Amino acid sequence: MRVFVAGGMGAIGRAVVPRLVEAGHEVVATARRAAGREWLAGHGAKPVQVDVFDAAELAATVVAAAPDVIVHQLTALSSGSSAENAALRRDGTRNLMNASLAAGVGRIVAQSISWAYQAGTASADESTPLDTLASGPRAVTVGGVRTLEDAVTAIPRYVILRYGTLYGPGTWYTRGGLMTGKLRSGELLANEAVSSFLHVDDAADAAVQALHWPSGPVNIVDDEPAPAWKWLPAFAAAVGEPPPDRRTGRAGWERGARNTRARQLGWVPQHPTWSSGFSATL
Repeated sequence: MRVFVAGGMGAIGRAVVPRLVEAGHEVVATARRAAGREWLAGHGAKPVQVDVFDAAELAATVVAAAPDVIVHQLTALSSGSSAENAALRRDGTRNLMNASLAAGVGRIVAQSISWAYQAGTASADESTPLDTLASGPRAVTVGGVRTLEDAVTAIPRYVILRYGTLYGPGTWYTRGGLMTGKLRSGELLANEAVSSFLHVDDAADAAVQALHWPSGPVNIVDDEPAPAWKWLPAFAAAVGEPPPDRRTGRAGWERGARNTRARQLGWVPQHPTWSSGFSATL
């Protein structure tokens, strides 16, 4: 297939592109910087530079690429701004969908998140509604997710990958990364908030496999949702920091997610649990 990767130099994009090329696909991928475009070319993709907020430019680029499928991995995470990332999910996705429709694209695989579900006690599956009652900064994040997920359904075949909290190269959770700094400053609490983690390589594998999956959302998370008091000491050990003191409390939406559907579709993570993944890869 001819695959257009939007966000070819993001944490997942960098892992997806070589896998697509190795699988025999013809890949066109976006990168903002010259160094990124050089990297993509060196890994077998045709690099393109485009501003996803420029609807006309993006449409012309996608039409010229004439892809069979779009792999949407656009994020704005380097600054840590949820508002900036939500704007990209909202406006960038809208422009990408309009460009895809203009090009006659029949299939899309899109990046979403697995912590936008409404409050509950058990880990969420794909039938759990999104958190429409969210307020404050969380409302910005969930609103961006809802807009993205609604938009991609305009394509005849769509797979929404609701990724877990990413760790590994290029993510916030790595040695010297953003969350290492927050751990050092005491901003990360070892409380009862449940997270579902995902190694970036497993995220990339899912994106490639999803080219052949049926339409709908799929949680892409590891096998072990865990409270912060359990996973945070392991993360601290992996990045060489002292563990924080244990706390109590969690928000209702901090519930984690289940990967049952992904497993049924044949996805098998290389790192099935953060408990071994942290120590092996960070």
